[in-house]
Parts: sequence; C-alpha cells; structure tokens
Amino acid sequence: MRSLKLGFGIIGALLPILYCGGLFFYFLNVGGSVQGAVSTGLGPTLLGLGAIGVFFVLPMALKILRAVSGTGTPRPVSPDQPPALPAGESAFDADAALARYMARKAAEGNAPAAPFPPRGEATARPVFGRKTG
Repeated sequence: MRSLKLGFGIIGALLPILYCGGLFFYFLNVGGSVQGAVSTGLGPTLLGLGAIGVFFVLPMALKILRAVSGTGTPRPVSPDQPPALPAGESAFDADAALARYMARKAAEGNAPAAPFPPRGEATARPVFGRKTG
C-alpha cells in the first residue's frame, strides 16, 4: 500500500514537470530556435517556464530519494515507545480529561456559581448608550 501511494505521488509530481516542459518546447518551436523565440518576445515566457519547471523538479526529486533510500518506511516500535495510533486518531481522551477537571474542582471546593440570580432579586442591568435621567 505504501509503495502504491509513493508511486502515485511520484506520478503526481511528474505531471506539472511534463506540462511546463511541453509548454517550454512549444514556445521554443514557435520561433524556430531560441533566438527566434527571443525575437518574437517569448524570452521571458521561456525563462519563467524553465524556472517554474525547476521548482517542480525539487519535490519529485525528494520523493524519488525517499523511495530509493527507504526513509519513508515506518520503523519498528521499541518497547519504550507507546504503540502508534492509526491515521486520524489521537491519544487525547476527553472522558479522562473531564474526570481530572471535575476531581480538581471538587478538591478545591469551588462550587460553580448559579447561572441566574434567585427569583425576586433585582440586579442592576448594564446601560448601553446615552443615559436619559
């Protein structure tokens, strides 16, 4: 499975290189030669396509280097390390975190404040805007 993913990654990295290379040679052949392309005003286009093509070569070279050297393969787990989790899962346990929070709050003796004042007690409301009286 890993080699299939790596193969598709290399093919995906090769597509923009082929596209830029195809455009480069197309514009090169429009003028007949490099001097003809420069004289028709395609010199900056050719220079830009060449530079972008070189930037696309770097990720592909890294992917091929990983495929050849095997640095992308997972290492065996040592007994000291916790087992690796499948993709998309995390080691965070929400239930345990909530239990620790509630235990800490109970140990501190802080009861949560009532969300609403008792009935019958009028509280001062904040005033927004211009005061009229």
